[in-house]
Amino acid sequence: MKQSKPAARIFVVDDHPIVREGLAAQIANDPGLELCGDAEDVAEAMTRIAASRPDVVIVDISLQTGNGIDLVKRLKAHDKAVRILVWSMYPENLYAERALRAGALGYIHKGKAAGKIIEAIRAVLAGKVYLSDEMSVKIVSRVFGDDGKQFGRSPLEALTDRELEAFELLGNGQTTQQIAQKMHVSPKTVETYRARIKEKLHLKNGTELIQHDVQWVVGKT
Repeated sequence: MKQSKPAARIFVVDDHPIVREGLAAQIANDPGLELCGDAEDVAEAMTRIAASRPDVVIVDISLQTGNGIDLVKRLKAHDKAVRILVWSMYPENLYAERALRAGALGYIHKGKAAGKIIEAIRAVLAGKVYLSDEMSVKIVSRVFGDDGKQFGRSPLEALTDRELEAFELLGNGQTTQQIAQKMHVSPKTVETYRARIKEKLHLKNGTELIQHDVQWVVGKT
């Protein structure tokens, strides 16, 4: 008698328990998949993933402590074979390429994940890159020399991953000390990020930075 193929093991990293439960329910409804664990922050994820050895790790960008893009980098440094799918409410046009550069195989926006998350998991499980059609076109256009205007390239793409993380935390009303604690850097480093962000976005002062920052955070929610 032919033995059935074992279910693929999926691990979820997300800082919202209800979101984890909802995703776990979708995974449970697919006989070819099983949830092997979950976590809400970077440290917890690193420990539990090493113990459970999942086939695919689903990672949110915003975590209880730490950052999803940084977690992807750490997971790939620890195990180059691990397959990662990033899902988030953050704009795909700003974060998808960062996720791929960090080592993820796919990016899916939570707002568009209904009915597609299992499709995305299966693509990554098969070693394929998973992106929306719009994002795929954008990336191909860059490879062939598009100047970015046609697809609305954002000035924020000039920021490094860490600068963008600091920018997002500033927009959420975090103080320099709070940002330093969350990013595990010194307050001086946060101030350096602020200075670089202002320079790259051509902002004159801290007031303009906060205004620009809050507008972006409100606009993406």
